Amino acid sequence: MLENAWLAWMIVGAPLIAFVVVGLAGRRLPEGGAHVVVGALAASLLIAVYFLAQVLQLGAIGAATSNTVDGFVWIPGDPATGEGQIAFRLLIDNLSAFLLVLVSFLSLLIAIYSIGYMHEEDGKPRYYAEISLFVAGMLGTVSADNFLQLLVFWEIMGLCSYLLIGFWYKKPEAASAAKKAFLVTRVGDVLFLAGVLVIWNVFHTFRFETIVEEIPTLWGYPLSPQLMTAIPLLLFGGAVGKSAQFPLHAWLPDAMEGPTTVSALIHAATMVKAGVYLTARSFIFLVPTVEVAGVHQVLVPAVPWTAILVVAGIGGFTAIFAASMALANYDIKRVMAFSTISQLAYMFLGLGAGAYLMASEAAHGSPEIPTAGYSAALFHLTNHAFFKALLFLSAGSVIHAVHTNDMRQMGGLGKVMPWTSRTMLMGALALAGIIPFSGFFSKDDILAVTFESGAANPLFYLLWAAGIATAFMTAFYAFRMWLMTCHGEYRGHGHPHESPRVMTSVLAVLSVFTIGSAAIAFLTNGFGNLVFYGEPHAALPLVSAVLEGNVVDLGLAGLSLGLAGAGIALAWAVYGTRRIPATTFTRTPARAFLHGMLTNRYWIDDAYDAFGSRAVAGFGRLVDWFDRNVVDGIVNAVGRGTVTAAAVSDAFDRKVIDGAVNSISLETVRSSLSLRTRQTGQVQSYAWVIVIGIAVIILLAFFFGYLPRLLGRP
Repeated sequence: MLENAWLAWMIVGAPLIAFVVVGLAGRRLPEGGAHVVVGALAASLLIAVYFLAQVLQLGAIGAATSNTVDGFVWIPGDPATGEGQIAFRLLIDNLSAFLLVLVSFLSLLIAIYSIGYMHEEDGKPRYYAEISLFVAGMLGTVSADNFLQLLVFWEIMGLCSYLLIGFWYKKPEAASAAKKAFLVTRVGDVLFLAGVLVIWNVFHTFRFETIVEEIPTLWGYPLSPQLMTAIPLLLFGGAVGKSAQFPLHAWLPDAMEGPTTVSALIHAATMVKAGVYLTARSFIFLVPTVEVAGVHQVLVPAVPWTAILVVAGIGGFTAIFAASMALANYDIKRVMAFSTISQLAYMFLGLGAGAYLMASEAAHGSPEIPTAGYSAALFHLTNHAFFKALLFLSAGSVIHAVHTNDMRQMGGLGKVMPWTSRTMLMGALALAGIIPFSGFFSKDDILAVTFESGAANPLFYLLWAAGIATAFMTAFYAFRMWLMTCHGEYRGHGHPHESPRVMTSVLAVLSVFTIGSAAIAFLTNGFGNLVFYGEPHAALPLVSAVLEGNVVDLGLAGLSLGLAGAGIALAWAVYGTRRIPATTFTRTPARAFLHGMLTNRYWIDDAYDAFGSRAVAGFGRLVDWFDRNVVDGIVNAVGRGTVTAAAVSDAFDRKVIDGAVNSISLETVRSSLSLRTRQTGQVQSYAWVIVIGIAVIILLAFFFGYLPRLLGRP
């Protein structure tokens, strides 16, 4: 049990309180309320560290821990059984406790950096209020204990990303990019929502832990193989949108229209990584397990093989696809946006390959189920968070100095911005996967798991080849970016200078973690010994392969490292020494076409625009014509028929009904006038009338009463 468990709500609550305070009073606070936000995020970090320490004390290294912190009941269920109840709770387990620290720490550093970066900007209260709500959404996402609660915070992140991408809303490009991000991610969110509804329809709960227990019970009916495939695919649809994977990748490069600090939050914290986190939580569907004698065993008949291949396939393809577009882009932030898409794809590849390897080994009756893919993907998520935050904030420092994103107007900044240049170099080395930087260890683990999965399905050999080619391209564009920015002579205007200490100090801290985040794996005897699915996996990165004499893993690591080195060497030859002119890549028509294809993003954005302007707009025109000519025609015809029927009814009322009523009244009047003449006032006349009336009554009584008896009738 966790001590002071209620404090966990303050991890999410502190930035929410800062959002309210800055939103209401930010204009009257120094720096637009920046210090309030920094204080709130510092409080979140301290509390998150406090709970991570408790989780570690409960034995998180080498064992699974799970603690639920009660919140409030949103929708009450059956009073007797509690079935159907929907409540807000926090889940503090190995994964969420670790990610709460990671997100709050990175968000705090970015908020501190923002004090210098946003100092001259208008609208700081709005910026800091939205940042606070954004971070609260991230923290709520990684600590939710059920899919519906995760979706709620997921949408909070989506709203804040729209607001922050469009922070400079007076710029048409920023406003357009914000709308594009919002609409494209909505496609994935609709799929996510559909998956959540299917989960409720089958399990009558959204809670992760309850669903794990129910899958073996409900397997067959109502949880059919089709539903077991559909649920993770629908959830993965949400992940594809949020993590900008093909084909919903188009929004992320344009999202760079927002402040660079926003880009750092989106890429480094949990915004785009939320898709990876969701897929990791969806492992309960990808690799369903049943506990037998205290040991987790894979429920092989329920494994959705198709869904696993979709996850891995999209990851492998998007990795090389996005990396190729980064090769020819000149916008420093967009280069890193394509890089993020590619690196996130590595994580999906690791999750897909890891799931397939686990399930296939279980299907073959292996006593040991390898779980390295799951851990490798989340290890890469951790390392990528640090070095991508460093790269984005380094880019922000450069943009702050030269006032442009175009790398062709940079160069030689290493001479006047030494801190920024050196820290950016460390980030580039980590991104390229050069040992001993953190990116090497996690990327190498993903590629090793993918290659190992090839024995079960040859498709994974192809995906491994895509991953290894991506490693070469990543090293090339990372150093192309650094060389065009910091090497050579300055090609821009003005006199750039180093950024303020409040910004460079954050870069220095991140550079330490860019190297040191890999140490987490060594301190815990392998990252898979802390964050894992099913059973822990203790193995030191690279060291275990050396000690065990695993020639295959060492060969794969050497090949990855060699290709990364080749990519760096090529970048140095083209942009460092210039022994290979950059024009070489556009010299022939075929190369020029290829270069144009990359700079135009394979014309996919143009295809989407054409689809929107022609297909969607054409469909809109068709619907408009149908509405005007068919629907309105029917409505107008009904209206005209109603008017005609009303005219006929009016004529019938006037001529027939009113005529009959008028005739009766006229005859009544005439009769009354005739009968009135009979009122003479003479008693004799009245007496005769009485006598005649009595006589008539007597005759009628005789006729109907006595005459039948006289005739012998009853």
